[in-house]
Amino acid sequence: MDPGPDEERTPQDDRPATPEEERRSEDAHPEQALPADEHPLSEDERAELERLRALVAARPRRDRSGVLRWVATGILLVLTAVLMIGAVVARTSRSIVLDTDRYVAIVTPLGSDPAVQSAIADKITQAIVANVDIKARTADAMRALTDNVSAVSDRPRVSAALNSLPSLVATQAESFIHTTAVEVVSSSQFQQLWVAANRRAHDALVAVATGETRPGIQVDSSGTVSISLQDVLTVVRQRLDDRGFTFLDGLPSFDKQFVLFQSDALVRMQKAVRVIDRLGTALPWLALATAAGAVWVAPAGRRLRALSLVGLTTVAAMLVLALLLLFGRQYILGAIPQDTLPAPAATTIVGAVIEPVRTSLRTLAALGVIVAATGYLTGSSTSARRARAGIRQAVEFVRRPRSARPPTGVEVFAAHYLKLLRLLVLAVAVLILVNLNYPSWTTVAWLTLGTVLILLLLEVVARPGVPQDTAIR
Repeated sequence: MDPGPDEERTPQDDRPATPEEERRSEDAHPEQALPADEHPLSEDERAELERLRALVAARPRRDRSGVLRWVATGILLVLTAVLMIGAVVARTSRSIVLDTDRYVAIVTPLGSDPAVQSAIADKITQAIVANVDIKARTADAMRALTDNVSAVSDRPRVSAALNSLPSLVATQAESFIHTTAVEVVSSSQFQQLWVAANRRAHDALVAVATGETRPGIQVDSSGTVSISLQDVLTVVRQRLDDRGFTFLDGLPSFDKQFVLFQSDALVRMQKAVRVIDRLGTALPWLALATAAGAVWVAPAGRRLRALSLVGLTTVAAMLVLALLLLFGRQYILGAIPQDTLPAPAATTIVGAVIEPVRTSLRTLAALGVIVAATGYLTGSSTSARRARAGIRQAVEFVRRPRSARPPTGVEVFAAHYLKLLRLLVLAVAVLILVNLNYPSWTTVAWLTLGTVLILLLLEVVARPGVPQDTAIR
């Protein structure tokens, strides 16, 4: 009620009423709170109003911790990508260095590569020609013949003819040596020698990583890694001697080094390679830990999305590694001098060395796709729910012809222990993958396909038992 003309007005009367005071006034005098053309609230309407007010009052304030969690997840994902790249390179390098059989399996096909065979035959020919002066020996022999020729009228012409033979003999001898060397490197005997030499070449990789030198291996200060061809030279010399080529008789045994690769950066990289070799075991576990941390740090209800991001991060990291391999391959090939190793042979050898890294990155990329798809399909997005609904409908469609008969014991067992069977199938798949020494991406793809098919088969087979009262009726 307004104060009368004689009543004193206080400052409190002039201030506007607070929302709480207005609400109490409306509750006390609902007929005064409404305009004349409106009806007062009913009991149900007032109860609904109070409920809405309680909801608004109880609504939590905006939590900014979710943003911070996503930032932390992003940082961990970047760290995971870096660690995965390092883990693939370190793990593959470490396995090649420590596993002689694997290294030999990688480089054995090089022995039958025409470019490598041609390069080795050239090196063998150069080594033999450099260690015996065929032209000088032929000249000495011709001079002896000339001195023993009887005095005849055409002696000057005979001497001139004999003196022209050394150059011709030297050229023909070099061609003969090269032909014999090509025959040797194309034989099955050379394949055995090549495998033995490559077993020693495995020590060359250890020498690159540790800076040490092994018997039959040379790693010089310029970063050149080479293996001994002495065994092949011995076979070629024996083959030439059997064919009547006696120029090498009496010569001491000599050696020739075949350069596997050469790069000035190798010497500078030795320390880094040793560190990577030591971290070859730790880096994969660190990458796995950061990936798990990225999922754990993600906001509640968004961890499946974070799992998908881990898979996509893995794929992206492997794409970056593929680009690094492409540029690194070109850099190494450009650093190898043509006179040290011909370009075709260098391309073949470098390709064989980096192929295990390519295999590993393809495998991890395939795993990344699987993880991303798993996180997506098990998520709460509309498309994921539709995909799961489609799978359920397909399973029900396959089950439908069997719905008219009671379920068998196998079907009831599968339905009762369905979750346990799912976990068992996944555990077996993981154990198979872990126990494979060097799985390829095709192996991972086939293993994943088999696991998915078995899980779908379980879904189709599983049928709950019919309740007892339903069976009686």
